[in-house]
Amino acid sequence: MTKVLVIAEHANGKLNPATAKCVTCASQIEGAEIHVAVLAADATEVAAQAAQLTGVARVLKIEHSANAEPLAAVLAPQIVAIAGEYTHLLGPSTTFGKDLMPRVAALLGVGQISDIMAVEGPYRFRRPIYAGNAIVTVEAASDRKLVGTVRTASFQATANDGHAEIVAVESTAELPTHTRFVERSAAATGRPDLQTAARVVSGGRALGSAEGFQAIYRLADKLGAAVGASRAAVDAGYVPNDLQVGQTGKIIAPELYIAVGISGAIQHLTGIKDARTIVAINKDPEAPIFEVADVGLVGDLFEILPELERQLG
Repeated sequence: MTKVLVIAEHANGKLNPATAKCVTCASQIEGAEIHVAVLAADATEVAAQAAQLTGVARVLKIEHSANAEPLAAVLAPQIVAIAGEYTHLLGPSTTFGKDLMPRVAALLGVGQISDIMAVEGPYRFRRPIYAGNAIVTVEAASDRKLVGTVRTASFQATANDGHAEIVAVESTAELPTHTRFVERSAAATGRPDLQTAARVVSGGRALGSAEGFQAIYRLADKLGAAVGASRAAVDAGYVPNDLQVGQTGKIIAPELYIAVGISGAIQHLTGIKDARTIVAINKDPEAPIFEVADVGLVGDLFEILPELERQLG
């Protein structure tokens, strides 16, 4: 029997939508029984949310004071300790999942399938390679546990009409002492999360400076959008690296993506190719971004953005 364990991503008592997308991926594995593991200091609220995900049969609530912060080194041994009955262990291909799931795979002594974008069989999947320029089909051995990360931009979130049972599981794993939480430093912007936002406004090196990037923040606030950036803008120090979109940043799939002053290097396009509508603003009519844009506007961004703000009221 195929049994899939999805590792829930959550923060501040709220289940990340990436988990619901992982459940959708798992549900496409024929005959799979899907369980969700919630690891937290107090998992009650998040477990209740996970139990509502359509297709989930059981939610495992694993509570430990060490789980107050999602440290991969601390969570991985606990996941391995309960992995015995499961054939598949899946996590989202987000910052959280990319940090955690390789540790789980290493502790289990297996390889990992990264960025699953389509299910072709219980052990057969498709994933992108070469910055998304090619899609490869991979098949894992069926006699070993499969550990994978799910490319959340490729799956829709499952519905919320489920009634899974919630089971408390005691954490018996020996936790490492070489890793400890010191502090969390994060700016409270009040804007939507970049990886789950329906609208994203991103800026590139053409903004010229951190001060110039303020125009992106103003437009995003007008639209109720998250803010992103190209690697060039991050490397130039205009914005922190947690806003980077692309192959080495965040892979996103918003309803609307507005790229301002971004040329469209292949590494950046990899991160946005699943966006529903792409709008590009660039003064170079030959910029590669226009090849994938649904709407393109050629012009000086420092003239266009103020006009957009006025039009938006």
